[in-house]
Amino acid sequence: MTVWIAVGATAAGCYLMKLLGLSVPTGLLERPVVRRFAALAPVALLAALTVLQTLGRQHGHGLQLDVRAAGLAAAAVAVLLRAPFLVVVGAAVLVTALLRALLAG
Repeated sequence: MTVWIAVGATAAGCYLMKLLGLSVPTGLLERPVVRRFAALAPVALLAALTVLQTLGRQHGHGLQLDVRAAGLAAAAVAVLLRAPFLVVVGAAVLVTALLRALLAG
């Protein structure tokens, strides 16, 4: 039963956040600082999440370099070469999978 309470509370919280976003005055949203923050915040959050998931340890604190870092490096090279998004993702997956196969065998 507690799971359903958590699901209901989460759904209500999401609805209230959406309602809060809709009730913000348009004058506030059109300020240059707010527009710049809204444009840059998702990129910064996604970059932080990517680094944390790539270099973070499963248990404990600190950073850990493994095959995921090589996949991220391959993706960075593909981005620098201006490859399409699917090629960037494919390069990261391919390098990570090949290194895992080589190190496992």
